[in-house]
Amino acid sequence: MKELIEELTMILEDDGIPKNVRIKLDTAIAVLQDNAIEISIRANKALQELDELSNDPNIPSYIRPQLWNIVSQLESF
Repeated sequence: MKELIEELTMILEDDGIPKNVRIKLDTAIAVLQDNAIEISIRANKALQELDELSNDPNIPSYIRPQLWNIVSQLESF
């Protein structure tokens, strides 16, 4: 889980990311970091946020494969 949070943080630090995408990424990171919630529920909530992003036309094309990779890793939880 820690590696996924780091990957999302690296994407978030990219200057080419629009504000609405940053908000979704921040939300997904916050959910994944919330240790009070069971890991499978955290993964599911983060998946919902990231799934919406993968279809967002504002996302730079080079970020989309990174998001798909993170989503596929989250699906294993």
